[in-house]
Amino acid sequence: MKRLVLLCVLGCLTFAVGIAGASTPGGDVRLTNDCHPLAGCGAGYTSAYTLATGIPYTDATLDECTISRGRQNEPAVAVDPRDTSVLLGSSNDYCGVYDEGIAAGAVGPIWLGYYRSLDGGSSWTSSLVPGYPHDESPYRALSQARTAGAGDPVIAWDAHGRAFFGSESSADPAGSAKTFGDVFVARFRNPDGPDAADTTKDGLEYYGTTVVAHGSSAPNLLGVFHDKTSIEVDRTGGPCDGNVYFSWSRFNGNGANSINFVRSTDHGVTFSSPMKLTASIPSLQFPDISVTANGHVYVTFRTFTSVGHATDSVGIVKSTDCGRTFGPARLLTTFIPYDAQDQSSPEPIPTQAVADDPAGEDEAGKGAPSDRARDCGDFGDACTSGYTFFRRDTQVRSTADQFDPAHEWIYIVYDPSKP
Repeated sequence: MKRLVLLCVLGCLTFAVGIAGASTPGGDVRLTNDCHPLAGCGAGYTSAYTLATGIPYTDATLDECTISRGRQNEPAVAVDPRDTSVLLGSSNDYCGVYDEGIAAGAVGPIWLGYYRSLDGGSSWTSSLVPGYPHDESPYRALSQARTAGAGDPVIAWDAHGRAFFGSESSADPAGSAKTFGDVFVARFRNPDGPDAADTTKDGLEYYGTTVVAHGSSAPNLLGVFHDKTSIEVDRTGGPCDGNVYFSWSRFNGNGANSINFVRSTDHGVTFSSPMKLTASIPSLQFPDISVTANGHVYVTFRTFTSVGHATDSVGIVKSTDCGRTFGPARLLTTFIPYDAQDQSSPEPIPTQAVADDPAGEDEAGKGAPSDRARDCGDFGDACTSGYTFFRRDTQVRSTADQFDPAHEWIYIVYDPSKP
């Protein structure tokens, strides 16, 4: 029987079980207007540069995104804490894959979407985070991204109108088999300045992308590859207010991996050197960051039985100095994983040139039968079920109420299978 388990972790690292209340959702809407405007399903894709400045700009990638009806997966969404009508979303967006045409090899990018709503999610404007390979807008020069693809989006807001998009990015623009495995943070702000009165402009103006860590650019994931990203910002109004925290899994090409962490004290422009949070645990992934009202920073993660003597467990580390240092890791509970993926059922080409999540980069993908498919979609990546991206991993997610000074509680959710 599958159960949804919610752990409420206090500062002393005790925990209890709780149940989340139900809510009534509204109607479904598209974040991705990748259907021709004449078909009545959205206005297509608009450059982030045009959204912020009003100056017209487009390119082959954006034009293709407007009509492609390509797949998207691994979505993320975040609400502006200054104005809950303002939402930003993202995904691994395949809309630009065919921007040079099938005959040219379908060499366009899989990239982070930038989706924006000003009405609480009832409607969306679709775009891409600047810096994709064929971006020729003035924003392109503000990006340090060096790869042909980017994905695994995570989003966090500060309390002053800034939003931050974290990403794993891979694929060599030259078309080689190298998997760069970088991680970066892209930043957006209100063009009228921090705490501007017009909150509808929050998170609108792109002002750069910082590469936080470089992979080793080795072929077939044999070198250092950074993945499984998490991001959070301190919104407490305290001494750590505005700090941006970013964490990820570092894969070393030998089956073992670690959790790395950085922080920014200048709103995502620069970051500290990566800090290894877990020295004694041989196999772990899926970090998630929480900040409590007193500015303490927690990072949760899960461990795996597949390497060394580790167990399938939920773990946590804590910082009391704004992310400068962390205490030792503690394991909170063990569980039986509940993972699944589809079977491969290729359809006729065209095939896509690059993958957003190369097979074998994490423990869940290793040792699977050859007919299994971790990334479902279309054409050569089609799956038997007909679903898009049917893959389920037992992950750990955590959050905290930054405006609850009475409690230092971390809420942790994981989805195990137990008899």
